[in-house]
Amino acid sequence: MSASLTDAAIAAGTTPDPIELFDAWLREAWQSEPNDANAMTLATVDGTGMPDARIVLLKGHDARGFVFYTNRESVKGLELRDNPKAALLFHWKSARRQVRIRGPIELASDAESDAYYASRPLGSRIGAWASQQSRPAADRAELEKRVAEREAEFGENPPRPPHWGGYRLVPESFEFWQDGQFRLHDRFLFRREGGAYRVQRLYP
Repeated sequence: MSASLTDAAIAAGTTPDPIELFDAWLREAWQSEPNDANAMTLATVDGTGMPDARIVLLKGHDARGFVFYTNRESVKGLELRDNPKAALLFHWKSARRQVRIRGPIELASDAESDAYYASRPLGSRIGAWASQQSRPAADRAELEKRVAEREAEFGENPPRPPHWGGYRLVPESFEFWQDGQFRLHDRFLFRREGGAYRVQRLYP
């Protein structure tokens, strides 16, 4: 656990801001993880209350929240439309750490979505048009045909599809978990109360 995230720091009221602590852990994860330290599990709930989860990539974060991008007509997009709340889980196996984040979801601005879309490789931009994400496909050939059609239509400058864009999870709570011997892990929960976060240790 971070040297500044201790029982003594909690008692003294000197614990770090959870965004700053997440930044530090993510920087360390980029040094230790073999692939995609920004990979996170995104958990949503459908209209019947059935939970759903999948891996997506964090593409930006700051005090406003944690941003990812996807097809808004996909299963996760429809679930977020109908129930705009979610949870994120980062698991950094090499560092023996994980971070859980929960909160409401809001749409990223068109300007943010346009900027990120323009930064993607051409193949990914074409793919956002070609893939009817989460819907049935007859075979691989059908997908490849749609890719070829969109390449012919847009060339090297496809616009951002109207159904594709960003989401921002606005954090209401963080839980930082550090592996401990004999499963006596360190767990610290930050919960937003008003304009600040209250932190407490949890039993492992």
